[in-house]
Amino acid sequence: MLSREYLRERADEYRQVLHNRGASVDLDRFLELDAERRQTITRVESLKAQRNAASQEIATLKKNKQDASSQIDAMKRVGDEIKELDARLAQIEEELQNVELYFPNVPHESVPIGEDESANRVEKTWGDKTCFGFVPKPHWEIGEALGILDFERAAKIAGARFVILTGAAAQMSRALANFMLDAHTSRGYTEILTPFMVNADSLRGTGQLPKFEEDLFKLAGEKSYYLIPTAEVPVTNLYRDEILDASTLTQSFCSYSPCFRSEAGSYGKDTRGMIRLHQFEKVELVKFAMPDRSWDEHENLTRDAESILEALNLHYRRVTLSTGDIGFTPAKTYDLEVWLPGQQTYREISSCSNFTDFQARRANIRYRTSEKKTGFVHTINGSGLPLGRTLVAILENYQQGDGSVMVPEPLRKYMKGMERIPK
Repeated sequence: MLSREYLRERADEYRQVLHNRGASVDLDRFLELDAERRQTITRVESLKAQRNAASQEIATLKKNKQDASSQIDAMKRVGDEIKELDARLAQIEEELQNVELYFPNVPHESVPIGEDESANRVEKTWGDKTCFGFVPKPHWEIGEALGILDFERAAKIAGARFVILTGAAAQMSRALANFMLDAHTSRGYTEILTPFMVNADSLRGTGQLPKFEEDLFKLAGEKSYYLIPTAEVPVTNLYRDEILDASTLTQSFCSYSPCFRSEAGSYGKDTRGMIRLHQFEKVELVKFAMPDRSWDEHENLTRDAESILEALNLHYRRVTLSTGDIGFTPAKTYDLEVWLPGQQTYREISSCSNFTDFQARRANIRYRTSEKKTGFVHTINGSGLPLGRTLVAILENYQQGDGSVMVPEPLRKYMKGMERIPK
């Protein structure tokens, strides 16, 4: 959420932001409501001042045993108007909030301007593409041939966009989770295990609601519970409606969780394999930072996610998303894209974003300094990493000519010394 002062005072600037993002929201309606709200507040305050003065006049008249009936009638009319205006203010505030929740964040000045992903900027690459003496296969062929990925039975049990991991794949997924959590906690992150269901307030706080409700799985029943699309949601909402001591910031958390996404709008995309599933698992990184530290912390978090890829010796590149490709809530996003030789393409494996105070305003997460100054914290998060896509990258990059797959050295201690997944 953006401050009303910004939207009011820099409306033309925000119109350009919306144009650069390719976003369509009703800024004019916001400005109309905001002006009416301020005018109404001014009128209410004036009427309340009149009522206070009339109350004193009535008290004086009664004390002097004089007739105050006309003043009492006038005060009643003032009171009725105040009541009507207060009701209107409540309506205006509700409509304002409904409009504001659809306004996207303002991209940082370093974000490239462009209509779509074609304007994204590659910032760096790491490592070399794996060389093979044979034509590399995609992960679904490798996994099915090894008997460790089963899409057919998963479809029977649940439906499309699910997979069953068996044997070495299940072990490697568990190994990846432990490896990632150990790596991140050694760098100062606090491990946290949260509920995998959240309420609507939590999803509004991080920006999934109301705009992206179709991407969520909502549970049937009396209470409005949703399955989490990422641990970003419960972890960020740890401090919803709280004021943090500025001296405790930056706070860094890592959290393992399953993630559930309907993949609305992705019909026909990535229908084969494990790239776009309804259910997957991930280790998420979340930071709460002071505003003057958030851009440094964004870089730090991104490096922490990259370190996992480097430890596994997976070739990747870091890409800054353009204004036309960046998400609704971030001010800046780095996508880490890993090379998949079986598909001869790069695939996004982590999005590391700085949301500035956008989420904190929605969730009302503030800080207080020793001088009693308060403000909204900045939130940063990113995948560190998703287990499924990392498993995909390993299967495709570590495949051997005989159909087996080598196990990356850092994972072997988590897999009882296994060095190879044999055919």
